[in-house]
Amino acid sequence: MDELTRTPTLARTGAWAVRRKPLPRARLRLLCLPHAGGGAAAFRAWGQRLEPEIEVVPIRLPGRESRFRERPYERLDDLLPPLLRDVAPLLDRPHAWFGHSMGAGIAFELCRAQRRLGLPEPARLLVAGLPAPHLPRRATPVHDAPPDELFARLGELNGTSAEAHADNPMLNVMLPTLRADFAVAETCTHRPGPPLDCPVTVYGGRSDASTTEEELDAWSRHSAASTTVRLFPGGHFFPHDDPDRFLPVLADDLLGRRPAHHTAGV
Repeated sequence: MDELTRTPTLARTGAWAVRRKPLPRARLRLLCLPHAGGGAAAFRAWGQRLEPEIEVVPIRLPGRESRFRERPYERLDDLLPPLLRDVAPLLDRPHAWFGHSMGAGIAFELCRAQRRLGLPEPARLLVAGLPAPHLPRRATPVHDAPPDELFARLGELNGTSAEAHADNPMLNVMLPTLRADFAVAETCTHRPGPPLDCPVTVYGGRSDASTTEEELDAWSRHSAASTTVRLFPGGHFFPHDDPDRFLPVLADDLLGRRPAHHTAGV
Protein backbone atom coordinates (compact mmCIF):
# COMPACT_ATOMS: atom_id res chain seq x y z
CA MET A 1 0.00 0.00 0.00
CA ASP A 2 1.32 3.45 -0.95
CA GLU A 3 2.21 5.12 2.34
CA LEU A 4 2.05 8.64 0.90
CA THR A 5 -1.32 8.39 -0.81
CA ARG A 6 -3.09 6.37 1.86
CA THR A 7 -5.49 8.73 3.65
CA PRO A 8 -6.37 7.76 7.23
CA THR A 9 -9.37 9.34 8.88
CA LEU A 10 -8.86 12.12 11.41
CA ALA A 11 -5.54 13.22 9.87
CA ARG A 12 -5.02 16.95 9.30
CA THR A 13 -2.49 17.66 6.58
CA GLY A 14 0.14 20.26 7.41
CA ALA A 15 -0.20 19.98 11.19
CA TRP A 16 2.71 17.71 12.04
CA ALA A 17 5.96 19.58 11.41
CA VAL A 18 6.46 22.69 13.56
CA ARG A 19 8.81 25.17 11.87
CA ARG A 20 9.02 28.23 14.08
CA LYS A 21 12.14 29.59 12.41
CA PRO A 22 13.16 28.13 9.03
CA LEU A 23 16.93 28.28 8.54
CA PRO A 24 17.65 27.99 4.81
CA ARG A 25 21.42 28.12 5.39
CA ALA A 26 21.52 25.45 8.10
CA ARG A 27 23.83 22.53 7.40
CA LEU A 28 21.24 20.00 8.50
CA ARG A 29 17.57 19.73 9.44
CA LEU A 30 16.77 17.73 12.60
CA LEU A 31 13.25 16.30 12.86
CA CYS A 32 12.36 15.41 16.46
CA LEU A 33 9.78 12.96 17.80
CA PRO A 34 8.78 12.99 21.49
CA HIS A 35 8.30 10.35 24.16
CA ALA A 36 4.81 9.10 25.04
CA GLY A 37 2.62 12.02 26.09
CA GLY A 38 5.20 14.53 24.89
CA GLY A 39 4.72 17.35 22.43
CA ALA A 40 6.61 19.72 20.19
CA ALA A 41 7.21 22.04 23.15
CA ALA A 42 9.76 19.57 24.52
CA PHE A 43 12.12 20.68 21.73
CA ARG A 44 11.43 24.43 21.74
CA ALA A 45 14.69 25.32 23.47
CA TRP A 46 16.68 22.95 21.26
CA GLY A 47 16.21 25.19 18.25
CA GLN A 48 17.65 28.16 20.07
CA ARG A 49 20.62 26.11 21.25
CA LEU A 50 21.46 24.35 17.97
CA GLU A 51 20.93 27.08 15.37
CA PRO A 52 22.25 28.40 13.03
CA GLU A 53 23.97 25.18 11.86
CA ILE A 54 21.05 22.89 12.72
CA GLU A 55 17.38 23.64 12.05
CA VAL A 56 15.24 21.84 14.65
CA VAL A 57 11.79 20.77 13.44
CA PRO A 58 9.68 19.21 16.23
CA ILE A 59 6.87 16.88 15.26
CA ARG A 60 3.50 17.54 16.90
CA LEU A 61 1.39 14.39 17.11
CA PRO A 62 -2.44 14.46 17.40
CA GLY A 63 -3.95 14.61 20.89
CA ARG A 64 -1.69 17.27 22.43
CA GLU A 65 -1.02 21.01 22.41
CA SER A 66 -2.76 22.73 19.47
CA ARG A 67 -3.92 19.30 18.25
CA PHE A 68 -5.48 18.32 21.57
CA ARG A 69 -8.96 17.85 20.10
CA GLU A 70 -7.70 15.46 17.44
CA ARG A 71 -7.92 11.78 18.15
CA PRO A 72 -4.47 10.33 18.84
CA TYR A 73 -3.30 7.36 16.83
CA GLU A 74 -3.14 3.99 18.56
CA ARG A 75 -1.29 2.01 15.89
CA LEU A 76 2.03 2.83 14.26
CA ASP A 77 0.86 1.61 10.85
CA ASP A 78 -1.91 4.22 10.91
CA LEU A 79 0.31 7.03 12.18
CA LEU A 80 3.18 6.69 9.70
CA PRO A 81 1.43 7.55 6.39
CA PRO A 82 0.03 10.99 7.31
CA LEU A 83 3.18 11.92 9.21
CA LEU A 84 5.43 10.96 6.31
CA ARG A 85 3.18 12.74 3.83
CA ASP A 86 3.41 15.93 5.89
CA VAL A 87 7.19 15.92 6.34
CA ALA A 88 8.10 14.72 2.83
CA PRO A 89 8.71 18.31 1.55
CA LEU A 90 11.22 18.79 4.38
CA LEU A 91 13.39 15.89 3.22
CA ASP A 92 14.78 17.99 0.36
CA ARG A 93 18.04 18.76 2.17
CA PRO A 94 20.40 16.88 4.50
CA HIS A 95 18.32 15.81 7.48
CA ALA A 96 18.33 13.51 10.48
CA TRP A 97 15.72 12.03 12.80
CA PHE A 98 15.84 12.17 16.59
CA GLY A 99 13.36 10.14 18.62
CA HIS A 100 12.99 9.68 22.35
CA SER A 101 11.48 6.42 23.67
CA MET A 102 8.22 5.99 21.72
CA GLY A 103 9.53 8.61 19.30
CA ALA A 104 12.65 6.54 18.68
CA GLY A 105 10.56 3.63 17.44
CA ILE A 106 8.57 5.94 15.16
CA ALA A 107 11.75 7.55 13.81
CA PHE A 108 13.27 4.16 13.00
CA GLU A 109 10.21 3.08 11.03
CA LEU A 110 10.11 6.43 9.20
CA CYS A 111 13.69 5.90 8.04
CA ARG A 112 12.75 2.47 6.71
CA ALA A 113 9.68 3.89 4.98
CA GLN A 114 11.73 6.62 3.30
CA ARG A 115 13.92 3.97 1.72
CA ARG A 116 10.97 1.81 0.62
CA LEU A 117 9.35 4.80 -1.09
CA GLY A 118 12.50 6.10 -2.73
CA LEU A 119 12.47 9.32 -0.71
CA PRO A 120 15.71 11.08 0.28
CA GLU A 121 17.18 9.12 3.17
CA PRO A 122 18.46 10.64 6.42
CA ALA A 123 22.08 11.41 7.12
CA ARG A 124 21.71 9.89 10.57
CA LEU A 125 19.19 8.34 12.94
CA LEU A 126 19.50 9.32 16.61
CA VAL A 127 17.51 7.40 19.22
CA ALA A 128 17.28 7.81 22.98
CA GLY A 129 15.86 5.65 25.74
CA LEU A 130 14.69 2.66 23.67
CA PRO A 131 16.03 -0.90 23.36
CA ALA A 132 16.77 -2.12 19.84
CA PRO A 133 13.47 -2.77 18.05
CA HIS A 134 14.03 -6.47 17.37
CA LEU A 135 14.40 -7.32 21.07
CA PRO A 136 11.47 -8.74 23.08
CA ARG A 137 9.80 -6.27 25.41
CA ARG A 138 10.53 -6.73 29.09
CA ALA A 139 7.79 -4.46 30.42
CA THR A 140 4.16 -5.53 30.78
CA PRO A 141 1.88 -3.53 28.42
CA VAL A 142 -0.09 -0.80 30.18
CA HIS A 143 -1.97 0.93 27.35
CA ASP A 144 -5.21 -0.81 28.33
CA ALA A 145 -4.43 -1.29 32.03
CA PRO A 146 -6.25 0.47 34.90
CA PRO A 147 -5.05 4.06 35.44
CA ASP A 148 -3.10 3.20 38.58
CA GLU A 149 -0.96 0.71 36.64
CA LEU A 150 -0.28 3.21 33.88
CA PHE A 151 0.63 5.87 36.44
CA ALA A 152 2.90 3.35 38.15
CA ARG A 153 4.76 2.87 34.86
CA LEU A 154 5.15 6.63 34.50
CA GLY A 155 6.46 6.71 38.04
CA GLU A 156 9.07 4.09 37.19
CA LEU A 157 10.24 6.15 34.23
CA ASN A 158 10.24 9.44 36.15
CA GLY A 159 11.64 8.07 39.38
CA THR A 160 8.55 9.30 41.25
CA SER A 161 5.53 7.70 42.88
CA ALA A 162 2.41 6.55 41.05
CA GLU A 163 0.39 8.68 43.48
CA ALA A 164 2.15 11.83 42.32
CA HIS A 165 0.98 11.16 38.80
CA ALA A 166 -2.53 10.16 39.81
CA ASP A 167 -2.91 13.51 41.63
CA ASN A 168 -1.71 15.50 38.63
CA PRO A 169 -4.82 17.01 36.97
CA MET A 170 -3.02 17.58 33.66
CA LEU A 171 -2.01 13.93 33.42
CA ASN A 172 -5.59 12.89 34.03
CA VAL A 173 -6.70 15.12 31.17
CA MET A 174 -3.97 13.60 29.00
CA LEU A 175 -4.81 10.01 29.96
CA PRO A 176 -6.43 9.11 26.59
CA THR A 177 -3.40 10.43 24.73
CA LEU A 178 -1.01 8.59 27.05
CA ARG A 179 -2.94 5.37 26.48
CA ALA A 180 -2.82 5.86 22.72
CA ASP A 181 0.92 6.61 22.76
CA PHE A 182 1.67 3.56 24.87
CA ALA A 183 -0.47 1.52 22.46
CA VAL A 184 1.63 2.77 19.52
CA ALA A 185 4.79 1.65 21.30
CA GLU A 186 3.48 -1.60 22.78
CA THR A 187 1.57 -3.03 19.82
CA CYS A 188 4.22 -2.43 17.18
CA THR A 189 5.61 -5.72 15.88
CA HIS A 190 9.11 -5.58 14.44
CA ARG A 191 9.31 -6.68 10.82
CA PRO A 192 12.78 -7.93 9.83
CA GLY A 193 14.43 -6.06 7.00
CA PRO A 194 17.78 -4.84 5.73
CA PRO A 195 19.71 -2.49 8.00
CA LEU A 196 19.62 1.24 7.40
CA ASP A 197 22.31 2.75 5.22
CA CYS A 198 22.80 5.71 7.57
CA PRO A 199 24.75 5.74 10.85
CA VAL A 200 22.77 5.30 14.05
CA THR A 201 23.59 7.08 17.30
CA VAL A 202 22.05 5.65 20.45
CA TYR A 203 21.72 7.55 23.72
CA GLY A 204 20.85 6.12 27.11
CA GLY A 205 20.55 7.16 30.73
CA ARG A 206 22.71 5.22 33.14
CA SER A 207 19.84 5.10 35.66
CA ASP A 208 17.09 4.36 33.14
CA ALA A 209 15.37 1.15 34.28
CA SER A 210 13.70 0.75 30.88
CA THR A 211 16.97 0.05 29.05
CA THR A 212 20.23 -1.79 29.59
CA GLU A 213 23.54 -1.11 27.90
CA GLU A 214 23.24 -4.43 26.08
CA GLU A 215 19.80 -3.47 24.74
CA LEU A 216 21.21 -0.20 23.45
CA ASP A 217 24.25 -1.90 21.91
CA ALA A 218 21.87 -4.19 20.00
CA TRP A 219 20.90 -1.27 17.75
CA SER A 220 24.09 -2.11 15.81
CA ARG A 221 22.05 -4.72 13.93
CA HIS A 222 20.06 -1.94 12.29
CA SER A 223 22.81 0.08 10.60
CA ALA A 224 25.01 -1.00 7.72
CA ALA A 225 27.14 2.09 8.35
CA SER A 226 28.05 2.48 12.02
CA THR A 227 26.44 2.54 15.44
CA THR A 228 27.60 4.68 18.35
CA VAL A 229 26.24 4.28 21.88
CA ARG A 230 26.60 7.07 24.44
CA LEU A 231 25.49 6.86 28.06
CA PHE A 232 24.63 9.90 30.16
CA PRO A 233 24.00 10.41 33.84
CA GLY A 234 20.30 10.35 34.67
CA GLY A 235 17.16 8.37 34.06
CA HIS A 236 14.73 7.97 31.19
CA PHE A 237 14.31 11.71 30.57
CA PHE A 238 18.01 12.61 30.57
CA PRO A 239 17.87 14.55 27.25
CA HIS A 240 15.45 17.06 28.77
CA ASP A 241 16.61 16.90 32.39
CA ASP A 242 20.14 18.04 31.55
CA PRO A 243 20.18 19.72 28.13
CA ASP A 244 23.43 21.55 28.94
CA ARG A 245 25.19 18.19 28.96
CA PHE A 246 23.21 16.49 26.21
CA LEU A 247 22.80 19.06 23.43
CA PRO A 248 26.51 19.80 22.78
CA VAL A 249 27.09 16.07 22.26
CA LEU A 250 24.03 15.82 20.02
CA ALA A 251 25.31 18.71 17.91
CA ASP A 252 28.77 17.18 17.62
CA ASP A 253 27.29 13.87 16.51
CA LEU A 254 25.09 15.55 13.90
CA LEU A 255 27.88 17.69 12.47
CA GLY A 256 30.55 14.98 12.53
CA ARG A 257 32.65 16.58 15.23
CA ARG A 258 34.39 14.60 17.93
CA PRO A 259 32.60 15.33 21.24
CA ALA A 260 34.78 17.15 23.74
CA HIS A 261 35.71 14.90 26.68
CA HIS A 262 34.30 17.29 29.25
CA THR A 263 30.88 17.41 27.58
CA ALA A 264 30.41 13.84 26.45
CA GLY A 265 29.50 12.44 29.85
CA VAL A 266 30.08 8.89 28.58
